[in-house]
Amino acid sequence: MINKTSSNSFSEIIDFIKSLYPSENPVPLHAPSFTGNEKKYVIDAIDSTFVSSVGKYVDRFEEMICEITGAKYAIATVNGTCALHIALKLAGVQPGDEVITQPLSFVATANAIAHCGAKPIFLDVERETLGLDPTALKNFLQTYARIEEDTCYNKTTGNRITACVPMHTFGHPCRIDEIAEICNYYHIALVEDSAESLGSLYKSKHTGTFGQFGVYSFNGNKTITCGGGGAIVTNNEALAKKAKHITTTAKVPHPYEYVHDMTGYNYRLPNLNAALACAQLEQLNAFLKNKRELAKRYQEFFGLLDIPFIKEPVNTRSNYWLNAVILSDSKTRDEFLKVTNNANVMTRPVWRLLSKLEMYKDFQSDALENAQWLEDRVVNIPSSVRV
Repeated sequence: MINKTSSNSFSEIIDFIKSLYPSENPVPLHAPSFTGNEKKYVIDAIDSTFVSSVGKYVDRFEEMICEITGAKYAIATVNGTCALHIALKLAGVQPGDEVITQPLSFVATANAIAHCGAKPIFLDVERETLGLDPTALKNFLQTYARIEEDTCYNKTTGNRITACVPMHTFGHPCRIDEIAEICNYYHIALVEDSAESLGSLYKSKHTGTFGQFGVYSFNGNKTITCGGGGAIVTNNEALAKKAKHITTTAKVPHPYEYVHDMTGYNYRLPNLNAALACAQLEQLNAFLKNKRELAKRYQEFFGLLDIPFIKEPVNTRSNYWLNAVILSDSKTRDEFLKVTNNANVMTRPVWRLLSKLEMYKDFQSDALENAQWLEDRVVNIPSSVRV
């Protein structure tokens, strides 16, 4: 690993990254690439006057997500957080319930749980996958769970544990099949936070399709973007129809009357954004190939410097959304972040652990040893599709 005084190594890294992105100054962490039919489809949507939640591009977007992931149903939403919120609600999460997740994740994972009125339980991650550790999940449930009439309860709090939300960090799939098996045994709904992993496979199966629901994000910094955007996938027809209904204000279909039959949400993806998304999705395979080639370059380069580069775990094919390296300690990490950003090469630390944030710091967790170790050392490096 980099030692604490390796400023020459920092310079070498900066020069290498700039050579990968010679036309970029500063070099962004992850910028979108609009080289396909984006303008054509957006203009077409504008010309159609269907720029809000109804239009052919919304329908096509949902069809394309099904084609890519292999899921039977997809529901477009305005962003990934809304997608996760609705997925949790339809998975049965109610106010006062508890939902198991990981602390190494973007804040939206915990926020969606809180939007349901539920409480997160933070369990440790693996150093290899960066995702929820199946062993940590099993150990926690063996210690704290009790099953009563096919319902899982926390013996410490007395609350129901209704769902588990693992996250495929930076696009690298976690050991989702083992997590699914554990959740099934304890009667806990599995909702995959696949926000970062569109195009990633675990044992040849697309992430997001192992649980009751999977969700994706199409934010501006994702592999595929439409400015915002999200999607829910499921193989359950009844739940898919309900998801579509409540994300579109729960309006009863009628040519002109406005009647709503339940409390719904205005989480609709506008046709204008869907047009952009469709053009982006047409290029997904090319983007993935480009990003895997970049990851290979990084892996070879950092290998020569003896700096661990985070690569796809065994049995997976990662989309390599955000590339990352592991530095020796937090002091070296902070020095690296300062030097690279001052040199106009955008880098960032991994997120502050959710279990440390003010609004989530008092919730139950295990020791989180791996999560803390990773928080002190992981740095993301530029990962845009190169043109």
